[in-house]
Amino acid sequence: MHRVLTTCCFCACGCNLYLEVEAEKIVGVIPSREHPIARGNLCLKGWNSSEFVHHKDRLRYPLIRKNGRLVKASWEEALDLVAKKLSDIKERYGAECLGVLSSAKCTNEENYLLMKFARAVLKTNNVDHCARLCHSPSVIGLSNAFGSAAMTNAISELAGAEVILVTGSNTTEQHPQIARFIFDALARGAKLIVVDPRRILLSRFAHVYLQPRLGTDVIWLNGMMKIILEEGLFDDAFIEMRTENFRAFSEMLRSFDLKHVQAISGIPVEDLRRAARTYASVKRAMIIYSMGITQHISGTDNVQSIANMAMLTGHVEQECTGVGPLRGQNNVQGACDMGALPGTLSGYQSVADEGIRKKFERVWKTDLPTAPGLTATDMFHGTGDKKIQAMFIMGENPALSHPDLKTTRAALQALEFVAVSDIFLTETAEFADVVLPAASFAEKDGTFTSTERRIQRIRKAISPVGTSKPDWQIIRELSSRMNCPMDYESPAEIMEEIAMLTPIYGGVYYDRLERGWGLFWPCPNRDHPGTPFLHKGSFARGKGRFEYISYRPPAEIPDDAYPFYLTTGRIYEHWHTGSMTRRITALSREQPEAFVEINPKDAKRLGVANAKPVRVVSRRGEITVKARFTDDVPEKTVFIPFHFREAPANILTHGHCDPGAKIPEFKVCAVRLEPVQ
Repeated sequence: MHRVLTTCCFCACGCNLYLEVEAEKIVGVIPSREHPIARGNLCLKGWNSSEFVHHKDRLRYPLIRKNGRLVKASWEEALDLVAKKLSDIKERYGAECLGVLSSAKCTNEENYLLMKFARAVLKTNNVDHCARLCHSPSVIGLSNAFGSAAMTNAISELAGAEVILVTGSNTTEQHPQIARFIFDALARGAKLIVVDPRRILLSRFAHVYLQPRLGTDVIWLNGMMKIILEEGLFDDAFIEMRTENFRAFSEMLRSFDLKHVQAISGIPVEDLRRAARTYASVKRAMIIYSMGITQHISGTDNVQSIANMAMLTGHVEQECTGVGPLRGQNNVQGACDMGALPGTLSGYQSVADEGIRKKFERVWKTDLPTAPGLTATDMFHGTGDKKIQAMFIMGENPALSHPDLKTTRAALQALEFVAVSDIFLTETAEFADVVLPAASFAEKDGTFTSTERRIQRIRKAISPVGTSKPDWQIIRELSSRMNCPMDYESPAEIMEEIAMLTPIYGGVYYDRLERGWGLFWPCPNRDHPGTPFLHKGSFARGKGRFEYISYRPPAEIPDDAYPFYLTTGRIYEHWHTGSMTRRITALSREQPEAFVEINPKDAKRLGVANAKPVRVVSRRGEITVKARFTDDVPEKTVFIPFHFREAPANILTHGHCDPGAKIPEFKVCAVRLEPVQ
């Protein structure tokens, strides 16, 4: 038996753990005692992170669709067919009719290679991944305000904050290790503000808890900032030296009427005043948020409003004070860093910048497309003249994770060709013409970048099951078949190319990652120690920019026919579309099926019984789930997790998106509930 140190494959906390291996089988998981985030501890998912690796459902050989059925094929046959189909469709329709989905579950090196494959081989910028569905508003909103689209501080700095404001993040369930640092801060005397429509666990520990109506974040944020401005709690020296456009912003803010706060958001003004004074009256305060802020048609507005409040109080550019978007998947930060986005190459370098393109073209020895491509949502929802005809999908599951699933699945079904690389036959892989078996995190080398920008190694513990291959090898072999050889021998070699082309990763090399616990980007050269907190002395864009944000209501609100708000999300036991966690015994035992949280008063009016089936209906479809009574959701609001294929919550959600970030509004739609007799 031996142990292999690696990084957890679930949320973006980036915990390090040891896989215990005996005879090419993982027989145990042990947390790293020394790791600064794990600290000898793992969540329920982390402790059970290896069972799915050996599950009987793992894909062990390629599949090709023949006569309507997926049948076993050789690697040569499968890769030849993918290369031929993509080449033929590109020739007939043009490169703009090809779409590529990269993956936050795959390594930095694999995301870099797939975006290179899309741009250098397929000649399209139609490449995206699941960040479109979670933190694309953070990329735009924080870039607009600060010039950098990431968590400003290290996770451990939460423990040193005097005040922590948590909004749109059920931290104890979705990022349990980050919640531990919040509790460390509370033990040292810090104050906690929680703002969430659901009465999440953290609210029990809050000094101030605010419960806004769904989709009203800009209202309470503007109200909180107006109070800070009126009471002189803003940091005028910081604003003068470090920011711009404050005069226009403050004039608009002064015209904001605090009466709107309670009328629209439901938050009493005096409660908001208490929160404002608590947040603004200390030197070190941090805001952390997640998809409760971003998954709205106003997601970018919400993020920019949070940035406004941090700058207004000078709570940025310092240790233990800043803004923290908590990323949902193990490498969603890294996938963004690697350019798996339609408008940027690695390191957020614009595809529209001729100088940037020339740099990549010299190294890749080919011309690159110039116009930004389609987002993941546009690939499935109404692309007009740029209709996608074929897709290559690596480790993503849009047939369960995207909104308005009837439309999404119809778009998948209408494609002329689909190739999927994954470890299981997911709901999306069931639509594929070719399925390629990929290696899991335990069967390959590479790097993940956590939510705090910490770049860390994952290490091969066992050989890939069956004939499966790491995704970087699949991309390499496919590229060679399309007359663009990628002669990499290892992920370490790929990282060297990333460092050469990507300034924020310029000093990231495998030999450095073997020492200590990874590196924080930006790390521009080999001698640089990395950057635990951003914007020291000045913002990445020079000066931080204030922009006044006006309120926009949700796209769909309750009416007589659909009188309830529905909000969707994750739960502690499961992760994303459940393809891994629902194949883990302990996790499925703890939460085997979907449910709908409903306030007991609503249930009584409807005649719904606890733990009994209830039909949830929207304008797009319906599902049947068991009711779960709880006072944690307010009246006229229900919550459903989206992990369960037999009761897919996204049958109910709509496809309306933030106009800039193109993120769907998963957090608000209108439904009705019907008892099932």
